[in-house]
Amino acid sequence: MDAFEELASRTSQPFCQVTTALANAEAAQRVATSAVSARLAACAQVSGPVTSTYWWRGAVESATEWIVTFKTTVERYPALEKHLRDEHPYDVPEILCLPIVAGSPAYLDWVATETRG
Repeated sequence: MDAFEELASRTSQPFCQVTTALANAEAAQRVATSAVSARLAACAQVSGPVTSTYWWRGAVESATEWIVTFKTTVERYPALEKHLRDEHPYDVPEILCLPIVAGSPAYLDWVATETRG
């Protein structure tokens, strides 16, 4: 069982929040718009700038980035992950999927409806 299947089997809610980081606001908005347009997420929020500090190629680096947070369903996550891998300019993009364990029923119904395609 891979990590996605484990997440899907452990959560009682079929919803998740996915985050990624990009180097500039334009790239972040482009990825947000393309994912929502493809109905891979009901919503994408771009936040930033933020300063990220991380290990890369044996050294500590810092960079200004923009965070994109997607609201989607666990069912749509694999397609969203593929989309982000295809569209992301980083060699090793941050793609994190976190389960939504509770939320407004009306909002979660909206997420489900908008990601059905």
